[in-house]
Amino acid sequence: MIGRITGLLLEKFPPLVLVDVQGVGYEIDVPMSTFYNLPAIGGQITLHTHLVVREDVHLLFGFGTEAERQAFRQLVKISGVGARTALALLSGMSVADLHHAVAAQDSGRLIKIPGIGKKSAERLLLELRDKLGPGIAGVPDATGAARSSTNEGDVLNALLSLGYNDREANWAVKQLSPDLSVSDGIRQALKLLSKEK
Repeated sequence: MIGRITGLLLEKFPPLVLVDVQGVGYEIDVPMSTFYNLPAIGGQITLHTHLVVREDVHLLFGFGTEAERQAFRQLVKISGVGARTALALLSGMSVADLHHAVAAQDSGRLIKIPGIGKKSAERLLLELRDKLGPGIAGVPDATGAARSSTNEGDVLNALLSLGYNDREANWAVKQLSPDLSVSDGIRQALKLLSKEK
């Protein structure tokens, strides 16, 4: 799995970018939210990535923030939502907007995205309702306090890679103080999860 790419930006052709990493050029599809924040050609960039492997092709998707990658991964888990649809959603709305649409069960926001109809929007809202909780990935929670998206994203990914499911991992991350380091966050999350079992 390729989790992160750091290198020189060689080309930009929306939604595709070409990144040179020590002589190897990676073609990476990015949402427009990431594309608009890219440096000029020749600039150094770091992208959080998600690799999709199919029989006929390997596709690499890149994101400027961990929150975008988390949202993308939740979207592609939904039956009938492919990587292109997930990319279109993240190109048409920010992660915060997606969280708010899900929290409010507002299908009108999703229908504005090309390729998303009324039925698709309603299914997306239903599927994402428990998976995109407030307070995760830098989206303000009910108190308005934005959590540290990078540390929480790293803790969440660590818990998922240890075999915890989305619900358990998200619950544990919500219990943590946002100013914890990644290693302390993982340690405390594991303690919390061991008490729950």
